[in-house]
Amino acid sequence: MTKLESLGIKRLDGIHYYVRDLERSRRFYIEKLDFAETWRSSPDLERDGRQKSACFQAGNVRVVCSSPVGEGGRAARFLSKHPDGVGTLIFEVKDIEKTFRLLEERGGTAISDIETFREGGGMLRQFSITTPFGDTTFRFRQRDAFAPLWPGAVPHAGGGNNKFGFEEIDHVTSNFQTMKPMLLWLEHVMGFEQMWEVAFHTSDVEPSRKTGSGLKSIVMWDPESNTKFANNEPARPFFKSSQINIFNEELRGDGVQHVALTVKDILSAVRALRANGVTFMPTPGTYYDVLPERIEKSGIKQIDEDIKTLRELEVLIDGDHHHAYMLQIFLKESSGLYGDSKAGPFFYEIIQRKGDRGFGAGNFRALFESIERDQRQRGLI
Repeated sequence: MTKLESLGIKRLDGIHYYVRDLERSRRFYIEKLDFAETWRSSPDLERDGRQKSACFQAGNVRVVCSSPVGEGGRAARFLSKHPDGVGTLIFEVKDIEKTFRLLEERGGTAISDIETFREGGGMLRQFSITTPFGDTTFRFRQRDAFAPLWPGAVPHAGGGNNKFGFEEIDHVTSNFQTMKPMLLWLEHVMGFEQMWEVAFHTSDVEPSRKTGSGLKSIVMWDPESNTKFANNEPARPFFKSSQINIFNEELRGDGVQHVALTVKDILSAVRALRANGVTFMPTPGTYYDVLPERIEKSGIKQIDEDIKTLRELEVLIDGDHHHAYMLQIFLKESSGLYGDSKAGPFFYEIIQRKGDRGFGAGNFRALFESIERDQRQRGLI
């Protein structure tokens, strides 16, 4: 396929997360993750949109959480069908007219025409489109000296100071029953390119086992903005017991599984986050027993961190080039964090890249086995 003209995406500006309990989310982002609360919805916006919203920010990471106020709003419609989850991904673009035109020419389905808002001499223009995964939409924005984060938002100064060093969104990972429609849509409508892929199954280790968790994963990206989407589908055998399929059943549809956030120093961040009461997916000790050999065979050869420290903090490492690797760890999914199934299966990844652009293929087994153990404890498999 001929390379398509760029949509002019500057960055993934943030996520819009629909939740039943906004106060619970506020406590999590401010008290646990040390995000600042920077914006809140005005009373007029809450009345007109029938939802109450707040923005939590650390570095360039923005998370807007909205909970319903009565019936009929976007949050209420999403939550009538799903547990808490990501309902909108927000992109900043260079030229909103061009982005709209290209998407329309390629068959993108706009929810509205471009909307224009003016305030204090500034202007914000935006529109939203539907996507092939569940009820998650994409919103595109062009901002020109428009101070509020969104129309009707009022500034709020409260919360934390980003003491854990969050920087930006590295990638978004989504799960599908079948991901081909999303891959084709990302390529032919969004103009993204394939960057990376892996296929994996836990039954590779124990062929005699009666259950397992597998996937096929393909990463698509926009080279101009470095926006990356990892897309997963379940793998046979044991399709129904795959962690990917379990996620879809819990969410009641395709959707965003996790968002990866970069940090400056993952070891310091994880140590402090653990001390602050943040719960992570556990990593089996056997992972670290074989880690020296895997580092040697992978081509990394040499790392800066002490393996004892990685084991203590349960941080994962992966890569395939000399002294180029990435470090990652996954928070426990929201339903496990809160002990509430309606909180949903979404979770965050924390990642530090040290010269590697991959997605932790060598860590998939450890992550999947960890999620399998948690699902088994909850009686899901």
